[in-house]
This record gives sequence, C-alpha cells and structure tokens, in this order.
Amino acid sequence: MRDLAIFLILAALAWAAWLWPWVGVLGLAVLAYMNPHSYGVGFMSNFPVYQTLFAVVGLSLGWDAYRRGTLPKPPWDWRLLIFLLLWVCFFFTTWHSQFPWSAWIKLSDISKIFLALLPTLLLIDSRRKLFFLIITIAISFGLVTLKGGYWAVMTGFQDRVYGPPGSHFYGNNEFAVAMAMNIPLLALWLREARHGRLRWILMALVGLSYAAVLSSWSRGGLITLGVTSLFLLWSGKRRQLMLPLLLAGGVLAITTLPAKWFERMGTISTYEQDASATSRLDAWRIGFAYAREHPLTGAGFDGWIAVQPDPEHPIAWHSSYVQIVTEHGLLGLTLWSLLIFGSMLALTRIIWQAGRSRAPPWAGDYAVMLRASLAAYAAGGLFLGLAYWDIPYHLIILSVLLGHLGRREAGAGAKYPATP
Repeated sequence: MRDLAIFLILAALAWAAWLWPWVGVLGLAVLAYMNPHSYGVGFMSNFPVYQTLFAVVGLSLGWDAYRRGTLPKPPWDWRLLIFLLLWVCFFFTTWHSQFPWSAWIKLSDISKIFLALLPTLLLIDSRRKLFFLIITIAISFGLVTLKGGYWAVMTGFQDRVYGPPGSHFYGNNEFAVAMAMNIPLLALWLREARHGRLRWILMALVGLSYAAVLSSWSRGGLITLGVTSLFLLWSGKRRQLMLPLLLAGGVLAITTLPAKWFERMGTISTYEQDASATSRLDAWRIGFAYAREHPLTGAGFDGWIAVQPDPEHPIAWHSSYVQIVTEHGLLGLTLWSLLIFGSMLALTRIIWQAGRSRAPPWAGDYAVMLRASLAAYAAGGLFLGLAYWDIPYHLIILSVLLGHLGRREAGAGAKYPATP
C-alpha cells in the first residue's frame, strides 16, 4: 500500500507539472524535503522518483517555451556568478582529489543539486508563486515535524527523534538543524495567513518544531534553535508577543525535559571534558592543517578518507566550514561563504529598503524570515557537515528571486507606506 500511495503521489505531481510547469517546482520541493519515497518498501523503494518529476518539469518547460516561441530568462544576480565559480572550483578540486573515485560521484551529486535550481529561477516569476514555493517547503518539513514533535511530546522528551530514512537530515543532529531552519518559514506563512483555524494549526506546528528540536537531544541543534529565536526576536514585528511565548515555552521545557537531557546540554560549556567534543576539535585541527598545506586544491570531496591519520578509526569533519576549506581550499571556502553570508547581507538590505519605503513591505517580511533560516543553517553548520545540503542553496535562490521581484515592483512606480 505504501508503494502504491507513493506511485499515486508521483503520478499526480507529474500530471500537475505537465499542465503547469511552475507547480512541478513545488512538487520537486515536496519530494526533496518530505521524502515520501523513502518510506517505500517494495517497487518504489529504489525508483528514481525525483529524477522522474524533474524530467517531466523539463519537458513541460520546453514544450511551453516552444508554444510561446521564447524561453523564460532567469533574473541576473551576482550570486549566480558565484554559483558558477563555486562549481568550477569543485571541478578543479575533484580533478586533484586525493580520493578520485568518490570525489567524482560527489561532484555529480552536487551538480544535480545546482541543476535542479534552474527551474526555480526560470518559473517562479511572481510574488504568488514565490509564496507558494516557500509554504510548500515549510509544509514539507512541517509534516516531518508533526511526526517528530508529536512523538517528543507523547514520550515526554525521553527518546530522540530522527528525520525520514535516506534523507540529508535523517540523523538526530541534522534533523534538529532542519527543523530550526523551517521555523522562520512557518512563521512567514503564519504572518500571511488570514484564516483563524489555519493560524492555530501553524502556531501548533511552530511549537512542535521547538519540541522536535529539543527532543533530538542535539547540542548543536539547541544552539541553532537559539540563533533562530534571536533572529526572529531581532527583526520580528511582534516581539512583545513572541518573547512571552518563548519564555513560557522555556518554563514548560524546564519542567518537562528529563535530567539526562540537561546533563547532555551542560556539556556545551564543558566541552573539553567531553570525548565527542574533543574528537571534533581534533578533526578541525587536522582539517585546517591540511588546508594550510593545500590552500588551492584541498583534498577534494570526501577528502577525510585520505586526510585521516588513522584509517582504522575514520573521522568526519563535524563542521561545514572545516569540510569546505579542507576539501576545496581557501577559494572554495571564500566562494561558499560569499553565497551564505552575502545572501544574508542582501536580505538585510531588502529589510532596510522596506523600512524606508524603497521596497515592498511584503519583500521586507519575506527577507526577515529567509535571513533567519539562513542564519540557522550558518549556525548549525558550525558543528555539522552540512555543506552539500540542498536546502541552503534553495534558500539562496529564493533570496535572488525575492530581490528581483521586489525591484521589479518598486521599478513599476508603486508607493509604499512607511514601515513603523
């Protein structure tokens, strides 16, 4: 029955993508972040679900362009050039990789992620479509949150929660970061929602997201959650409402979470006594030392296989920043950081412009939440190897589209009231 349900979901998404190509972009987000096909147990368990829908979207886009006699043009933005340069850097480091067989496979995977962003650039050309894509991502993660958050509450936070099998965020630590990143997207949907029942559902999902992160028992997830909350409080329009809710949630967590949870979180301040934390510090030292010796080529994808000092006890980088600089050198780290933090600065500029009536108010609201989500990723990446996740690159493309749509509306001569 599971496989039949997955097949019917794919068939429905493919049919919608053929009729309306931009809806296929939403379907790709569903498959990427909800991962319904990962629950298959029979003929759909190894079926190329995502690739099939991507092919349908590509064919539909081509057919639509043929009928219209023109191809849609992506908006130009400096980040598109950085994407291209980063891909060239990845190709260069793969060519000089210490572990070529694995590196070329990984380059193929990251190339597919970059290529999958192209339909989003070409087809999401209005505020309405951008909003629907954002809430599609939010609900895709939100349904996973619903399962994990419900389990956390029902078990009294005694057990760790995990993501969908086979996904980038299956592990409890990765799951915590993904859920923290999704909170601002849910908050954006909540801000735009007008129906009372929907607002209550979204508020419940935000609460369950906090519960799911806490029940992951992830120290990095707790730090990521704190960063997300600070960004929301910093830029949110309803700080006077959010702060009491966060305080109430904190009190509830203190009275509900088990003592062992607090013992584990307490090791954040005593990391030098924790074996897991010290092993991460050792990995970081090894990675930075290798990057200093090979600043241009790095070790290539999966370079830890070649860099590790003891093949009998393999290590992982446990940091996206260390992962990037070790595997792709200083140039790779520079380009990758430009994408992440440059996008956050670009979103901050949109917020500033919206506050001075130089950009649509809605664009400022969207920028606040996208920036908070990217900040959550930047924080989570300090302690986890998330450099090749697809969601941060997707958020960067969304920020590119947001800037383009905001400029287009402002250029049309629209007048905006001053933001209080």
